[in-house]
Formats: sequence, C-alpha cells, structure tokens
Amino acid sequence: MAIAEHDNVFIFVPNLIGYARIILALIAFWFMSTNYVISGWCYVTSALLDAVDGHAARAFNQSTRFGAMLDQLTDRCGTTGLLVTLAYFYPRYMFWFQLSIAIDVACHWLFMQTSVVVGRASHKVNENFVMRLYYQKDILTFMCCVNELFYVCLYLLHFTYGPLIFGASLFKILAFLTGPFAVLKALISVMHAYVAGIDLAAVDVRERQEKRQKPNEPVPVAGKKLE
Repeated sequence: MAIAEHDNVFIFVPNLIGYARIILALIAFWFMSTNYVISGWCYVTSALLDAVDGHAARAFNQSTRFGAMLDQLTDRCGTTGLLVTLAYFYPRYMFWFQLSIAIDVACHWLFMQTSVVVGRASHKVNENFVMRLYYQKDILTFMCCVNELFYVCLYLLHFTYGPLIFGASLFKILAFLTGPFAVLKALISVMHAYVAGIDLAAVDVRERQEKRQKPNEPVPVAGKKLE
C-alpha cells in the first residue's frame, strides 16, 4: 500500500526507525553493566536497524539530511556508550578504547561537517578512491557489522564465554577474527579526517582568494542600505 506524500520530515518512516534505535540504545546503556542479555539484544537490534532505515528511506523516497545526521549521531553515540563500558570492564586497555572513541567521533564529525560546507548531497559521495570504495553498500555494511561484532564480543566475554567450539569460546574466536577489521575501520576513519581536511582547506583557500580579489568592496552594515 502506497504511503501518502507529506513533508513532515520528523515523522518520515526512516526517522521513526531512528527514534526506535535511540530508545533501544538507551535501554542497552541502562542495563549494560548489569544484564548482558537485555543490553546485548537491545544494542544489537539498534545496530541492525541502521540497515533497515536506509532501505526505508529509499523505498519511501524519504532520504533527508536530518535523517542522515540522526543516523550518524546514533551510530557514534551507540558505539561510544559501548566503548565507555568496555573501558570500565577492561581498565588495562582503557587508552585504546579512549583512542577508538576519539577517532570515531572526531573523524566522522569532520567528514560530515565538511560534506555540508562543500555542498555535497550526501557524505557518501566523494571523489577520493578510498572513500568511494568504502561507501559501496556491501563493503560499508560488512565493515560496520564486523566492527560492532568485535566490540560486542569483548562485551559479552566479560560475562560469559558463550558457546564452545572444540573447547574454545565462540565469542573469543569471533573477537580474534573481527579485531583486524576493527583496526582497519579505525584507519579508514583517520582517512575520513584526512580527506575532509583537504576539502575544507580548499574551501578556505578559495574564500581567501575571493576576498583578495575584492579588496575595495564595501562591507554591508546591518540596517544600512549601501549606496
């Protein structure tokens, strides 16, 4: 059944899914240090819905800048909440979890902000070869999934070894397999910052050149009409 067209962005289907993701993440945060079953299911469901809202946006022609920003912020905050808990559970490795948070938040924020400044329709559209490759649907989905799986496995290992395969913990096996991809994703995040920095600096250079080309142009004063 077709859904009637309207322009209330806040109740677009993908954004409603986004609100559900936030609620699930908050529930996961509340139980994260005490109940790994409730927290784990809520966190994983919130993360998986990240793919669902994208499909909904395309299916209903409801892709919006608000939705993209909501999606990004939910991703960053969700992962940050989990990493804060991991730093508490594994204090010996606190620095690495802190570094992961800093890289994830700072690099993605700079990349998103720069995409807005340069006027791109989407942050996933970029001329850089690595960014074009990374934002191919299958690759992006795979990298996000294995990255989340790595941190989720570390979280679960604090409470349980889970199913055993030939006497070895399934969660530990998955953590070892997905760990390298988590490191790779962090390096790609650094690449996000590098590409965004280059693009933003180019905007600065262009604006400075334009100002030098118009040195005598009068500066508008609020409330005063230029002659």
